[in-house]
Amino acid sequence: MANNKTTAKAAPSAPSTTPRGQRAPKGVLRRLLRLLFEFYPVLLPVTLICILFNAVISSIPSIFMQNIIQIVDDTYKSGDWNSVSGKVLTLVVILIGLYVLSLAAGIAYTQAMAVITQGSLKKLREKMFSHMQDLPIKYFDTHGHGDIMSYYTNDVDTLRQMISQSLPQILISGITLFIVFCIMMYYSAILGIIVVVGVICMLFAARFVTSRSSKYFLRQQVTLADAEAFMEEMMTGQKVIKVFCHEDAAKADFDKVNNEIFFNSRNGNRFANILMPLLSNIGNVMYVIIALVGGTLLLTDVNNISISGMAFSISIVVPFLNMTKQFAGAVGQVSNQVNMVIMGLAGAHRIFALLDEQPETDEGYVTLVNAKENADGSLSECQNRTNVWAWKHRHHDGTTTYVRLQGDVRFDDVDFGYTPEKTVLHDISLYAKPGQKVAFVGSTGAGKTTITNLINRFYDIEDGKIRYDGININKIKKSDLRRSLGIILQDTNLFTGTVMENIRYGNLDACDEECIAAAKLAGADDFIRRLPEGYNTMLRGNGSNLSQGQRQLLAIARAAVADPPVMIMDEATSSIDTRTEAIVQRGMDALMTGRTVFIIAHRLSTVRNADAIMVLDHGRIIERGTHEDLLKLKGTYYRLYTGALELD
Repeated sequence: MANNKTTAKAAPSAPSTTPRGQRAPKGVLRRLLRLLFEFYPVLLPVTLICILFNAVISSIPSIFMQNIIQIVDDTYKSGDWNSVSGKVLTLVVILIGLYVLSLAAGIAYTQAMAVITQGSLKKLREKMFSHMQDLPIKYFDTHGHGDIMSYYTNDVDTLRQMISQSLPQILISGITLFIVFCIMMYYSAILGIIVVVGVICMLFAARFVTSRSSKYFLRQQVTLADAEAFMEEMMTGQKVIKVFCHEDAAKADFDKVNNEIFFNSRNGNRFANILMPLLSNIGNVMYVIIALVGGTLLLTDVNNISISGMAFSISIVVPFLNMTKQFAGAVGQVSNQVNMVIMGLAGAHRIFALLDEQPETDEGYVTLVNAKENADGSLSECQNRTNVWAWKHRHHDGTTTYVRLQGDVRFDDVDFGYTPEKTVLHDISLYAKPGQKVAFVGSTGAGKTTITNLINRFYDIEDGKIRYDGININKIKKSDLRRSLGIILQDTNLFTGTVMENIRYGNLDACDEECIAAAKLAGADDFIRRLPEGYNTMLRGNGSNLSQGQRQLLAIARAAVADPPVMIMDEATSSIDTRTEAIVQRGMDALMTGRTVFIIAHRLSTVRNADAIMVLDHGRIIERGTHEDLLKLKGTYYRLYTGALELD
């Protein structure tokens, strides 16, 4: 529940977790790989073995080429051609067999990577969503909803590309580089050193380009999240935009966001697109140099320096040319994937930042249970559903007591601030006995909604005590505390689903008859039956096909089916017309009967029958009493009621 009552303006969205233009912190890749192994402890190692085998096979054709050329060269010198075809055929058959095995390994690892990639992203989204449900309301009050949605779309998509394409390709290319380099040094250290010098030039060129492109790709990832947050805001506020004729201003604002994405994407791709041509041409130059040096060494009959001890021959130079192309291509492949890895790590860093957000703490140990009344008047726990609820309190001495759930709420000298620097509630003391109606009146920012946020522990107090049926609410498990409370907000949230499903949201165990009874109690049954498919009518877009009053009646029915002993009504009728208000008010009155109710209202006509009215100003209770008592005081409430003072 976003709080905009006690602050001058809504809290700004938190900055993106990856600073603009900076690299994601070290350790993100290690953590991502650890997570992948956690998701697929058997399949991932098997896939890595297939990748290793595939990379090794793709690296050794030059050995076969060298052997074949050597056989032909030796035969040419000896003049014995009879055994050549058999030897060459044997080598070709072995190579074909290895290629077939490599093809099988390639198919196996690509299929496995599809499972690992999509499965890991599925599990990661589940992990993110599950963790998000445990985050405190404060997180959603201080982060843009569009930015949060971007975790599940843009950031996850960058991981898909990195896991399925970039990481396997880098692994294959890295293994290829190592094996080919070893073969080169085995055959000729002189030519191998020339290749190393060429590769160093390629690495410097790649570093120069990627250091510039990665900066823009990181910014692109952040601006995509900004754009999604902007679009979510525009879609939500589309009616406001049209009412105030701000279409042109909205287009101009969108152009700014879109231009920033364009600028970062264009610059990132400009640098990235010159990388492969640059590396390719360095590879071509290196190929020519190897050919010239190799030919010169052959002609001058220079001694070869190698691990093999072989003399320079055509059987070394020709395969070396092929290995040079292979080596340069592997370096290019690695460099080409760097930007995708950087973007993937930026997305992973944002995702891990979400997963590292501290969940809502809950030290409560008092739980809400079904209870039955014994012959002596005491309560005991009952597994079956009853109409009696009790707080189950396990004490430190090992004993367990049961306190009937009645709805007695008391504040004792409560202080609270959303931030340590600013206290917004000062010395709040009040009580609501079971069945009483307590109303809060005051201007925007006075602290009305903040008080109700404290009752259900969306936020925890700094000082003082809040007791529920005599129990400190810090001792009550949050889920059980909130299960005992019903809330009807000014802005009704309806979910995609049928009318029946939206009512049942208040109590997932409720049967259809209980949902219909709740709708009748709220006064919603009449209009529901006039809908095209009655209770089975599908609602979409937050119930946009219903009027504001109808949506509010469904919210009341949803609260009624939960049947809580305490109700919180946060300006539930402030955004509907007077005629609809009368209908909704009847439903609310029926729901409030026999319950402890906290009412926040701008329309003072809705709180006249409250047992106690609290007038708040700047986080302090300045007047309290019944409607008649406060009129006699002729203070702030009197001036509000008579119109001499208006609520802002």
